[in-house]
This record gives sequence, structure tokens and C-alpha cells, in this order.
Amino acid sequence: MRARMALKYAGIPVEIREISLKDKPAHLLQVSPKGTVPVLVLPGGKVIDQSIEIMYWALHENDVDGWLSADASQTRQLIDENDSSFKQALDKYKYAIRFPEQSAQVYRTEGEAFLSKLERKLEVTSFLVADTLSLADIAIFPFIRQFAAVDATWFESADYLKLKTWLKHLVESELFQSVMEK
Repeated sequence: MRARMALKYAGIPVEIREISLKDKPAHLLQVSPKGTVPVLVLPGGKVIDQSIEIMYWALHENDVDGWLSADASQTRQLIDENDSSFKQALDKYKYAIRFPEQSAQVYRTEGEAFLSKLERKLEVTSFLVADTLSLADIAIFPFIRQFAAVDATWFESADYLKLKTWLKHLVESELFQSVMEK
């Protein structure tokens, strides 16, 4: 989702192919042997198979609103934390039955450390690293959306007022709605 949003924002036309990961097509495995998505095959044949790298590539091609101009160090730190410890907590929370060592609530609490950090940032700026949308927001947003959806009733009652406003803004954005069309 975040790669699609960056490509759309940058105005880069791509052919989207829905992939069933249970039945990976031979062409996918041919261009990216690890068989994960997303995979972007550039016209010259170069393959980019990490969503964050697709985002950086797209923004280096065309960054009309300056998403990359926000604090690069802070952006990278937030994305790294999102993509490592928060993503692990999210996966365990979302699929708690596969991780019976702890309860879903324990995994949710682990993820909440990151939610609290984001809430504090949003108390200072309108978006995660600035008062305008940046790479950090789009790179992190899909994961927060997933976390909120695991137990929507709990999330709605949780004390993350700024984070919920930020999330609602992004979910309702034209950019997100455009990449969600089938």
C-alpha cells in the first residue's frame, strides 16, 4: 500500500498485478526469487522488491510536495522502528493465535509503545515529522491502519486522540482512496 501511494503521488504509471501468495506465479519468482510483494520492475529490468525502497525511488523521480524535505534522520528512525519492532508487535497482535506464548493484549501493549511515541509527535506537529505530509507519514500509515483494525472497538476508545485524527485524515485522503480502487 505504501509503495502504491508513493508511486501514485509521484505520478509514475505502473501496472498493478494482484498476486496470490499461496499460488505465486512463475514470473514473480523469476524477477524476485524471494517471492514477496511488492515488486517493481523498472523499464531497464532493474527490480526493487522492498516497499520502502520503491517509495524512495519514486520520490527521487518526482517529489512535488517535498515529502523528502522533512528531517531525514528523524524520518529514517521512525520508519526503521515501524518496520522492525512495531511490525513484529503488529504481526503478533494481528495473528495472536499463531503466537500463543503471549496474549493478544500483551502484543497490543508492545505495539502501543510506538503508538504513544507517534501520539507525542502529533502533539507537536500536524504530521509525524513536520506540519506537512512527508515520507514518514505514508510509510507508517498502513501499519497503524492495520493495528487499529485488529480491534477497532478498542482503538476507538483508546486515548490516542491525535493519532486517530491523523489516521482518519490519511484514510479519507484522495491519495489513499485512489490506490484502494480495484
